[in-house]
Amino acid sequence: MKAKQRVLVVDDEPGVIRFVKINLTLAGYEVITTTNGEEVLPLIESMKPDIMLLDVFMTPITGFDILVELRTFSKLPVIVFTARNDIGKTAVQEGANGFISKPFKPDELINKIHEILDAAENDGQAGNQPT
Repeated sequence: MKAKQRVLVVDDEPGVIRFVKINLTLAGYEVITTTNGEEVLPLIESMKPDIMLLDVFMTPITGFDILVELRTFSKLPVIVFTARNDIGKTAVQEGANGFISKPFKPDELINKIHEILDAAENDGQAGNQPT
């Protein structure tokens, strides 16, 4: 039997974290969460998620700061999610694999996760593999 895929969800809004965690858990994912950008890279190292959902507008460390640092050592698939629709292109230029704008329906998020994980698997980049 295939192990549950791990999703790291990073957002500074606890309500968003709860909503996403409930829906992804119901969809069969193991969900790791944090509201603190400073915890993200250590969590990636220790928990080895298969994909990360990353909000960009956080303080003191932004999602873009995290993404730039992450890309120095990992090809972990990342979906940026934020309420600003104009961020998608920038997110992909900074190294994100995809973008989804808030608010979103749970099915949209799950479909985006499947799409990104499938693409990463086909490229041999799934999981927390060093670059």
